[in-house]
Amino acid sequence: MATAGEVKKRIRSVKNISQITRALEAVSASRVRKSQARVLASRAFAEKAWEILLNVQSTGTKGIPLHPLLTARPEIKQVMIVLITSDRGLAGAFNSNIIRVAQRFAHRIGKPVRYVSVGKKGRDSLIRSGANVVAEFSTFGSDPTVADIAPVARLAIDEFLSGTVDDVFIAYTDFVNTLTQRPVVLSWLPLLPFSTDDNILKESLKDIPTVSASNSDYEYEPDPAAILDEIVPRFTELQLYQALLESQASEHSARMVAMRNASDNATQLIGDLTLVYNKVRQAAITAEILDIVGGAEALQSSIDSLADKILTDVAKLN
Repeated sequence: MATAGEVKKRIRSVKNISQITRALEAVSASRVRKSQARVLASRAFAEKAWEILLNVQSTGTKGIPLHPLLTARPEIKQVMIVLITSDRGLAGAFNSNIIRVAQRFAHRIGKPVRYVSVGKKGRDSLIRSGANVVAEFSTFGSDPTVADIAPVARLAIDEFLSGTVDDVFIAYTDFVNTLTQRPVVLSWLPLLPFSTDDNILKESLKDIPTVSASNSDYEYEPDPAAILDEIVPRFTELQLYQALLESQASEHSARMVAMRNASDNATQLIGDLTLVYNKVRQAAITAEILDIVGGAEALQSSIDSLADKILTDVAKLN
């Protein structure tokens, strides 16, 4: 059994850790509110923009492609996955969940995969696993803008338009609420619904907006090519930006919950260690008392023996 000093030292260490986890929980709680407000404010616009693009593509006449980013490839030879994770840990299973979903999706799709990592944790994990990481981006900060993610979008668009890849997906964590975050894979380029018969792939894919069944016709001014050349790349960047916002809101929520659980566990562990410390201290005190009692009894026995000897000697003298 550990000594009282060792137990006391461990209690002190757990208390120090508890102070750190409570501080991280407070920081994450302040960031959660802001990130939730941002993601909820932009989610409706991003979903409506995506729905408009799907409707535009579905109403194209005579099967003529309206825009290269809205045109599916007849054969998929290589795909790209943009993996969005965090730069820091201490967020529970936030990073490991989305990395596992992305790698399982890549395995099930059965095509060569090129990864673009957004976040240090995803980059490190992909490199350790030997994945083909063609680019990595990190340190976007807590308030990213569309301009910040423009290089990522530009890279993916250029790779798609050049024919290097035929499909581009975004693997990120969809924010549901503070306690629930769902790792999903979004079919990004081309801006069309991704169809598959693989049920495992379907489980990972994000639900897409429903294409309107109406026969509404879109009027373009000055012409369809000029309008789509302007809005399609912007809406493409918007989908990536929304995925980043969803991921950041999920990250802060996961970290806040993880740090709260860590603080609660530390409090419980301190209580258990305090009980152990009291038991060890009580056992030490009991042992000391027994030593004192044993010493007193030995001393009393010596005194009694000496007294008997003195009495015997006195009796002999008389």
